[in-house]
Amino acid sequence: MSAVAADSAFRSVLVIEGAEDMAAIESAVRAFAGPLGYDRFVLFSASAARDEVLQSIYWVEGDWFGDGQSVDAETYIRRCPVTRHILEANEPFFWTKTAGNGGDLYRIVRAPRGRGIHGLQIPVFGPMGLEGAMSLGGERIDASPQARLALGLIAEAAFRAARTILESPATDGFGTLSEREREVLAWTAAGRRQIDIAATLGLSERTVENHLRRIRKRLGVSTTAQAVRVAIRNGEITA
Repeated sequence: MSAVAADSAFRSVLVIEGAEDMAAIESAVRAFAGPLGYDRFVLFSASAARDEVLQSIYWVEGDWFGDGQSVDAETYIRRCPVTRHILEANEPFFWTKTAGNGGDLYRIVRAPRGRGIHGLQIPVFGPMGLEGAMSLGGERIDASPQARLALGLIAEAAFRAARTILESPATDGFGTLSEREREVLAWTAAGRRQIDIAATLGLSERTVENHLRRIRKRLGVSTTAQAVRVAIRNGEITA
């Protein structure tokens, strides 16, 4: 990485680490990644210990599927198979998507070339293993080793800052779950998928996801697995 690129990346990381809201994080990422050809962004928490790898989407933006439409979190999860590849990766990797007769074709590649939407997915690891990832995409991206290294720094800073902002403990009612939250977490602890929990409790999957996000905030943890352990220890749910 050149001295200029390194300096720019470090300054962007400092801005992200000092951000007080998601808008500031998003703006800093766009400012750095935009000149490198990236105009699509997804930032999310994840866990290798669950069937549903992706846990919570912090930010999704851009024309991910080439139809000119903004994509929401549920659509991204349903249509992007690249996400599960982070279970096999221990470092950032490039991918490319091209249109075929049978639909979109995704491939993991050493260096994106030619037409299509290309991207970089950056897994983020912590004490418990895989904690999250960021995916950046565009039609004409800088896929140099220097860009990959710089964007790795940006993505990790963005993930940790976003998690702090969005999943920090609530100040009121800390550690105390509502009856519905206890139900959702108890079914989760029993190994039920979010779609099954939603059907059992008469809720939408999005509502179940929101309950789990609030539960993590209340219990002051970053993953649902941690929330289960804390809730059992506190007597909120039974093992």
